[in-house]
Amino acid sequence: MYIKKQFEKRYLLIIIIVIIAIMLVILSVAINKNRNLSFPEKIIKDSGTFITQLVASPFNFVKDKFNEGGEKNDLYDKYKKLKEKEEQIDSIIAETNNLKDEIKTLKDQLKLNNTLSEYEYKNATVINRNIDYWYDEITIDKGSKNGIEKNMAVVTNEGLVGRISKVSNYTSTVKLITNPNMSDKVSVKIKVDDGYVYGLIYKYSAKNNSYTVEGISENIKIPVGAEVVTTGMGDTFPSGLLVGKVTKVTTDNFDLSKVVIVKNSTDVNKIEYVTVIKRKVTK
Repeated sequence: MYIKKQFEKRYLLIIIIVIIAIMLVILSVAINKNRNLSFPEKIIKDSGTFITQLVASPFNFVKDKFNEGGEKNDLYDKYKKLKEKEEQIDSIIAETNNLKDEIKTLKDQLKLNNTLSEYEYKNATVINRNIDYWYDEITIDKGSKNGIEKNMAVVTNEGLVGRISKVSNYTSTVKLITNPNMSDKVSVKIKVDDGYVYGLIYKYSAKNNSYTVEGISENIKIPVGAEVVTTGMGDTFPSGLLVGKVTKVTTDNFDLSKVVIVKNSTDVNKIEYVTVIKRKVTK
C-alpha cells in the first residue's frame, strides 16, 4: 500500500513538471521577440527548454532505435538482393562456359567431318546414358529415318567410340568399345617406322582409360607414343580411325608376344556429340 502511494506521488510529480514546462515554453513564446529579456525571463526560458528536452529525450531515444532497426532491415534486404544477383551471375557464368565448351566441341566435330571425305557420315547428339552401364553404351538422336544402320562405326573428334548395335526410327544405341562384353575384338595397327604391327584390343581399364592390345608376335621394338588406329579389316570399322597412343610395352607370361598398353584418345566421360560413319559405296 505504501509503495502504491509513493508511485502515485511520483506520477503526479511528473505531470506537474510537464505542465510547468509547457507553461514556461508558452510564456517564452509570448514574450516580445523585439525586446531584450530580463534575467528572470532568461532563466525561465532556459529552464523551460531544458525541461522539455529532458522529458522528450526518452521518446527521442526510442524513436532513434526504431529508425536504426528500420535501417538494418533495409540493409539486410539489399544484402539479400545482392546475394541473389551474385548467384544469378554465377549461374550465367557457368552456363556461358558450358556453351563455350559445346561450341568448341562442335567446331572440332566440323574439322573431323572435313577429314572424312572418303566416308559417308551423320552427326548426332547423345541423348541418354545409363550411369549403371556408363562404359557399355549410349543412345543418340539419329535412327533409321536418318540413314543409320546397324554396325556403323561411331567416332568423336578425338577418336573411335564404338559401333551402332540397335536402331529404331529416330534413335540408335551405340555399343562402346570400352564395353567389357565387347564380343567382336577391335583389330588395330600400330605405326612403327615406315610400317605397322597388328594386334587386337583385348580389354579396357576404366581406372587408367586405357586398352590392352595383344596378339603382336613380331619381334619389333614398339615406341612409346606411337599412334594406334583401326585396320579396316572386317565390316565394322573403317581403316585409320584413331584409338589412342602407346604408353607401355611388355610381354606375356610366356614371353612369346608383346602386350601393349594404349591410352584411349577419347575422354569417355565427356561424349556429347558423335559422328556415325560408314565406307562410301563405290559404283
